[in-house]
Amino acid sequence: MAKINMILQGKGGVGKSLVASLLTQYLLESGKEISCVDTDPVNATFAGYKSFNVTALDIMKDDDIDPRRFDKLVELMLALPDDAEMVIDNGAATFVPLASYLSENEVFEMLDETGIEINLHTVITGGQALPDTLTGLNSLVKTFHVPIYIWLNNYFGSISRKDKNFESFKVYRENSHRIAALIRLPQKKKETFGKDLENLLTAKMSFDEAQESTLPIMTRQRLKMIWKEVQQELSNSGL
Repeated sequence: MAKINMILQGKGGVGKSLVASLLTQYLLESGKEISCVDTDPVNATFAGYKSFNVTALDIMKDDDIDPRRFDKLVELMLALPDDAEMVIDNGAATFVPLASYLSENEVFEMLDETGIEINLHTVITGGQALPDTLTGLNSLVKTFHVPIYIWLNNYFGSISRKDKNFESFKVYRENSHRIAALIRLPQKKKETFGKDLENLLTAKMSFDEAQESTLPIMTRQRLKMIWKEVQQELSNSGL
């Protein structure tokens, strides 16, 4: 059965493209055939990863979904071989119109009938963006009835309120049965690990490429440690 992994979050700059890149690397290492698509009309960060052979596909026309362009995306989905997976990175600007279009046209139901499995991935981040990302999650839970994987990104601040962790938040407590897994991105020192990861993302480099590069040995060591933790989180998630 082919599988679609779609990353959706209405808040920009929270790590959607990071999630897309990590998920792609993990699936590639598992030996799966992976197809990658970037629909972000503003910042096609995911498409910058040359080693992933990402298809850049602008599905927007003005402020709404262009049905003809979206049809091309569906055709790519339907063309997936059995057991292949697709990772789709969507920009913040597409969140509302894309979610509405998917729901109104029962796209996920149609794909399910053809034997294609859908997984939604969203990012929750700490700091000032926490309320907006929680709103995005709440919207996804209310709109779609497919597995949702939540990536917890504490890079911009702790995901907590009054010493309560994410699992105690109302949106999680009321919808925990709908959540496939919580995936926690590693929390490391920003001055070393954080800077190394930031530089890796800026260079659009995979962890394998980093290990084969001329980066300083301790930079490669820290990146190796980060990737090992990410792999463990993804392995625990059941993806």
